[in-house]
Amino acid sequence: MTFEPIGVVHSPFKTIEEMPIQPAGADAVAGTIEIRPDLVEGLRDLDGFSHLFVIYHFHQVRQTQLTVTPFLDTRPHGVFATRAPKRPNPIGLSVVRLAGIEGNLLHIENLDMLEGTPVLDIKPFVPEFDQPEQVRTGWLEAARGRVLNQKSDRRFE
Repeated sequence: MTFEPIGVVHSPFKTIEEMPIQPAGADAVAGTIEIRPDLVEGLRDLDGFSHLFVIYHFHQVRQTQLTVTPFLDTRPHGVFATRAPKRPNPIGLSVVRLAGIEGNLLHIENLDMLEGTPVLDIKPFVPEFDQPEQVRTGWLEAARGRVLNQKSDRRFE
């Protein structure tokens, strides 16, 4: 299985320690996604959406860890019960606000990705598809509300 990036993130976050741990902690942080010129046609009609799923590669991760202590807890959890980047396939997912499109540049907000992050795919966020009812959040129930001020650190390189 081989993936080719469709673009790259241009972000104010140059180091992992500067970066918020989720888009909710990056309110109004602006940046761009530069899409490869040969894929610009695929952006047609995307400007009608306010939010996007961005699927990307955690390009600074160097190893897998099946049990991790996430940012919002002091206890270890299985990596699949977290959003930690040290995954068997280091793939990230963020919901960002689309502020505009200029040619092959997507202007986005609520950016929680590092400068140079390879983008694998973009999909529109559709509330009717993507907001299930009666959601449970497992161990994160105890951390509710703490994500907004949390910054990353080097634990998941």
